[in-house]
Amino acid sequence: METRTNEKASSLRWKILRQSLLSNPSPPNPDDQSQLSIKRISRRTSHGFNLIPSHVIDDEHSSNQCNVSSTKDARVCYTLPIPGAPQLFLRQRLDNHADLSDFQTCNKYNIDNTGLVCNWPSEDVLAHYCLTHRDIFRSKKVIELGSGYGLAGFVIASVTEASEVVISDGNPLVVDYTQGNIEANSGAFGNTAVKSMMLHWNQEDISSVADNFDIIVASDCTFFKDFHRDLARIVKHLLSKTKSSEAIFLSPKRGNSLDLFLEVAEENGLHISVTENYDKEVWKCHEGFLNGADRDSWPSYETGHSYPLLIRITL
Repeated sequence: METRTNEKASSLRWKILRQSLLSNPSPPNPDDQSQLSIKRISRRTSHGFNLIPSHVIDDEHSSNQCNVSSTKDARVCYTLPIPGAPQLFLRQRLDNHADLSDFQTCNKYNIDNTGLVCNWPSEDVLAHYCLTHRDIFRSKKVIELGSGYGLAGFVIASVTEASEVVISDGNPLVVDYTQGNIEANSGAFGNTAVKSMMLHWNQEDISSVADNFDIIVASDCTFFKDFHRDLARIVKHLLSKTKSSEAIFLSPKRGNSLDLFLEVAEENGLHISVTENYDKEVWKCHEGFLNGADRDSWPSYETGHSYPLLIRITL
């Protein structure tokens, strides 16, 4: 039962963090501020697999053109490691630049703030996986769930010849970044239609997108247990029922959180496959972080919290 307690503490810390920045917050419970709550947060890290090379561009002129504060945001250039691929330029929030409004938005919509924090390691792996399996997306309608800055969605849009890519998140602040980045990279998408969307997994009216997508992609979206049933429900509703369709998730186990989500998904009539070793480059990085020369580059690396498993979900 220890992993269940740790998960609960992680969720509590997000709540405490939001409340601490709100006006007149209610007095916190001392138990909620335990070291357990602090240590077991969802392992936000500046380390990663670094499978998609990137660097920050100091571009104040572009910042001013986009009406975005250069003191809060950075423009990151992603170079896709295949011949002829365009570079992607994504504006992202700088580390340690949370605003009061960020957490007010989280409270208003009952969402977490993880999408604004950084590009998480699992998103990098998902983007790499989509890049190396780009043929499966050709002429398909694709949606990314819980996208954050949506690197995987942008990769799919730029190199796979998908017919449509929707990059979705439940946080309107994240969606604003996505829309701005779509406009800034519009020349990279060819004939692929690319859209941003604010999508809450528990929203009732999804008639405009239900039974509409050939492929769903998502990374590290199974961490919060409170969202499991809604996530399974939205996957079932979004996948096209008239043709072969699937969801592709990259998610670490994170205690028992992933296992519990898979149970919920199967209860909803979804079919699951789980693969541990699915890509030689990802596996090489994994072994290096555990035992090899790369260990020092990610000293907090733990298989259960850091290594994403490949989850394929079908109707």
